[in-house]
Amino acid sequence: MPITVLVGNPKPKSRTLDAAVRLATRLGDGPPERVIDVVGLGPGLLGRDDPAVAEAVARVREAELLVVASPTFKATYTGLLKLFLDQIPSGGLAGVTAVPLMLGAGPAHALAPELLLKPVLVELGARCPAQGLYQLDSAYAEDPALGEWLTRWGPQLAPAPRPA
Repeated sequence: MPITVLVGNPKPKSRTLDAAVRLATRLGDGPPERVIDVVGLGPGLLGRDDPAVAEAVARVREAELLVVASPTFKATYTGLLKLFLDQIPSGGLAGVTAVPLMLGAGPAHALAPELLLKPVLVELGARCPAQGLYQLDSAYAEDPALGEWLTRWGPQLAPAPRPA
């Protein structure tokens, strides 16, 4: 199953990006088909007519399985990710199965993917059948909870049928 990764970290080549690619690789049969690191889109995110942003939005809307990742900033996902998500029309993720992933410094924000990121993805029309995943940014690479999450939720992530 082709997987697309969308990362909203203001730092290029971030731990958030690495964690999202690791998750996508474990969910699929290899590396993700597409990786969109939103920070690379720059000031084009502030308008509605940037061709690179439009292309990235189109790739996200075509995804079968979409891993959406953000670090935890001020107890929520980043404004950078929000700028990108605001480019997607209401219902624009219909037919996309999405997995919210957030990294943070401590366990205090463990519910952030479920309570903050998942609702905006659902509002955009995505199907989010799995619990959002939260990992500590200092330990995500060795986190045994990822294997447990994959065992529990991986089977639920078969792509949704596309609307006619």
